[in-house]
Order: sequence, then structure tokens, then C-alpha cells
Amino acid sequence: MDYATSDARTPLGATADNGLKIVVVGGFGVGKTTLVRSVSEIRPLNTEETMTRAGEAIDDISEVRGKSATTVAFDFGRITLDAHNVLYLFGAPGQERFWFLWDRLFSGTLGAVVLVDTRRIDDSWYAIDRLEHRGTPFIVACNDFGGPGHTPAEIREALDLDPHVPLIDCDARSRESSKRVLITLVEHLKTVYAAAAEATAPATPATPATEEVTKSPELAL
Repeated sequence: MDYATSDARTPLGATADNGLKIVVVGGFGVGKTTLVRSVSEIRPLNTEETMTRAGEAIDDISEVRGKSATTVAFDFGRITLDAHNVLYLFGAPGQERFWFLWDRLFSGTLGAVVLVDTRRIDDSWYAIDRLEHRGTPFIVACNDFGGPGHTPAEIREALDLDPHVPLIDCDARSRESSKRVLITLVEHLKTVYAAAAEATAPATPATPATEEVTKSPELAL
């Protein structure tokens, strides 16, 4: 898979006063860096390092032979939702040896995208387990690597997904496709947080961040 890049350097609007944090997570080599790069309105920050032979004994590269670099901390991108709201994207590292960073990245996160390579679906279980354990809403996006096709029902069964979790196909190299992923997540967050706010309204007021999500801002891309 070729990585998409962006040279845009859009300044942050002076009226932007609310940041919404989203994490893109998944197994090793599923396209997290590619998705952040393809959709970010700024030149993304990334912490990629060149892969060496020493890493072959640690990371399973059997299905990602063309991969020459890997994220060792996180990727960061930004998208303006409207005049006051900004979406911050954090791409998590995929290798098991960096999973200890995930809980810190998940802190303060409104929601997550679990990116899946259906050729290596087992690699997605840990991400889903951690998000469910933390109670973080998420959607699942199957990145197109040209492998054998699977029906949504087969993927849901393999991942043991709850019926309410959205499942979509995507091509992380495509800006339009990555936009659809984020729009799906924002719409899902609106539903989840609106239901939570309604259930707890008598006792717990909604936070400013969740109030903004329930307004369902459009992605200004």
C-alpha cells in the first residue's frame, strides 16, 4: 500500500475553542498512518522509523513485506469541523511492544476508529478489547488490501462485534473514503452520547465536549 501525503498547512481558526480527540487504532501495518495522512488538513506529525532486520524477530511482517517504516509513538492530524470545533486525530502504534502507549492515547478520547485488515483479522481483537474495557465508543473500518472478500456478517462474527457498532469498508489512501470513516464515527458518537446524556440528565450534566458531539457537526473538508 502506498502512503498518501498532504502538504496542506491550514492555520487553526482564531474562533476554534473546542478540541475533540479521536484515536485510530488497529494491528501492525493496517494503514493507520495512511488514514491520518490522507485526511488531515495539516501536514501530519508522525513518529515513523525505518524498519530493520533486528525488528523481524519481534514484529510479524509476513503479511506486510512491502512495509519499510513503522510508527513508534503516534501519528497526529487535524480536521476543522466548524468555526468552533476541531477534530484531533491520533494514530496509535500497531506493534504489540508499543501497546503500553494505548491507554495514555485513549485518555480523553471521545471515540475511536478500529482499522482492520481482513487478511489478519486476529490482529484487531486487542484493540476492540481495550476500547470495550474502557467504555470508549468506536466503529470498525475494513481497509482494502485487495484480499479475499468477506461479508459484513462474517466479519462481525469473526470480531464478535455488538450489533450497534458500525462496520464499513474503506481505502485509507483515499481522502474521500477516510472522510466517510470519520463522518460515520461522528454520527455514531452523536447517537451514543445523546443516549447517555438522556439517561443521566437528571443527575449528571453533559460536558462541553459531549454537547458539541451531540450537535452533529459536519466535516468541513
